[in-house]
Amino acid sequence: MRGVSGTEQLDPRIAARLKRDRDGLVAAVVRQFDTGEVLMLAWMDDEALRRTLSTGRATYWSRSRGEYWVKGATSGHHQFVRSVALDCDGDALLVSVDQVGPACHTGSRTCFTDELEITAERQEMTA
Repeated sequence: MRGVSGTEQLDPRIAARLKRDRDGLVAAVVRQFDTGEVLMLAWMDDEALRRTLSTGRATYWSRSRGEYWVKGATSGHHQFVRSVALDCDGDALLVSVDQVGPACHTGSRTCFTDELEITAERQEMTA
């Protein structure tokens, strides 16, 4: 496990429930705690999740840089964690945060700004 300091490890009960990808990562969907607005998607390994749970500061694994990063450490756009939930399959996390400033590295509030057109015919749902 990369980056584990000393004897501190993720709670084994939580670790046992995680279904990681081949790189040992789990997707973390990040939302604003009070509005439910989806802000971003990031990646966590066991150590990033442990740091997040123990510090209350959102910590992720950067796949491009190959290192841990605490959201806001350099930008000042902090994420203060309010809760973390594991989905039923154990392969995704829902991180509810109090976002300070924009969440996206582009300066946007959310990373999800580009709506895609749905071209399929819409059918009314029947009950």
